Amino acid sequence: MGNNRFDITRPMQVGGQAVLEGVMMRAPGMVATAVRRADGSIVIRKDPFVSVAERYPICKRPLVRGAVGLVEMLIIGVRTLNYSGEIAMEDLERGERQRRDAAEPQPEGSPGPVSDRARPTTASSSRDKAKLGLTVLVALLAGAGLFFAAPLFAATALFNVEQEPLLFNLVAGGVRMLIFLAYLGSISFLRDVQRLFQYHGAEHKAVFAYEKGEPLDVASATRQVRFHPRCGTSFLLIVMLVSILLFAMLDAMLILWLGPISLVTRLVTHLPLLPLVGGLSYELIRISARHSSTVIGRMIVAPGLWLQKITTKEPDESQLEIALAALRAALGQEDAAPVSQQQIAAIG
Repeated sequence: MGNNRFDITRPMQVGGQAVLEGVMMRAPGMVATAVRRADGSIVIRKDPFVSVAERYPICKRPLVRGAVGLVEMLIIGVRTLNYSGEIAMEDLERGERQRRDAAEPQPEGSPGPVSDRARPTTASSSRDKAKLGLTVLVALLAGAGLFFAAPLFAATALFNVEQEPLLFNLVAGGVRMLIFLAYLGSISFLRDVQRLFQYHGAEHKAVFAYEKGEPLDVASATRQVRFHPRCGTSFLLIVMLVSILLFAMLDAMLILWLGPISLVTRLVTHLPLLPLVGGLSYELIRISARHSSTVIGRMIVAPGLWLQKITTKEPDESQLEIALAALRAALGQEDAAPVSQQQIAAIG
C-alpha cells in the first residue's frame, strides 16, 4: 500500500466514523477527516495522533486496551463531529452573506464583504479543549443515564425479580436493547441522519477495500459490502450482551455475601465495572475479526451485521469519494489518487 506502517493482513489497522457530510478515518499515527463543502469541494483535516497505548505499554494489555481505546475514540469522534459542524455552519453563514449581498447592492467604492479568512477568530486552544472535555463528559453522563441507569430503574420498578441475578439482568438487558433499538428506529427517519448513515456505509466500503488490498478508488469501494464486523454498532450490541453475563455473576456474588441487594447497591457496584465491560467486548471484537470465517466468529458478529441494515445505507459515488479521500489522507497517500478541488489543512 506504499506505507510500511500498515499491514493489511492484520485486523483493526484502520477504522472510521461518519460525520456531517463527511467521514473520519483513523490509522496508526494519524486521524483524517474529509468533509464535502456546499460548493462541492472537499476539505481535509489531518491530526497526528499517538494513542495512549503507544506511549504507555501497560495500556496495550488485554482488557485495558479496550477501555482506553473507547475513551480515545469518543474524544476523537466528538472532535471530528464538531469540526464537520463548524464547516457546515461556515457554509450556511457564507450562503447567508451571499444572499444579503445579492439583495443589497454595495455602493460604489465600498470595500465589499469581508472574506472568511479576514474575520478575526477569538476562540483559544484552551477554550476549545475545555469545550471538548465538557462535551465528552456530558456525552458519557447522558449515555450512562439512558443506557445504564434507566434499564436498572425499569427492571426494579416494573418487575419483581430484584433478587434473581440472571433474570434481573436479562430483563435490564432487554430494556436496554429496546431503548437502543427505539432510538435508532426513531432517528433513522430523519433526512440528515439518513445521509449520515450513507456516509457510514461509505466508510465501511472504503475500509473493506483497504483490508482486501484493492486500490483505494471509487470502483473498488463500490464492489464492497456496507456491513462490517468491526462496526461500532456491532460493538454496542456485544457490550449489552457482555454486561448481562458479567453483572449477573456480580449480583450473584453480592447476594451470596450481603443478602438481598437494592437498586442503589447495583448502581454503586455496576457503574465502576463499565470499563471492564468495554474491555471484554473489545477483546471479543478482536477475536471475531481474526476468526470471522469460523462458526463462532460469525455468531458473534451476526447481530451487529443485522443491525447495520438500519445504521448504514448504500452510499453514492460522491460519498465514497469522501471516505476514500479521508482514508488516503490517514494512510499518507494523498497523492496516490488526488481529489479535485480539495484543500488539505495540516493541524498539529
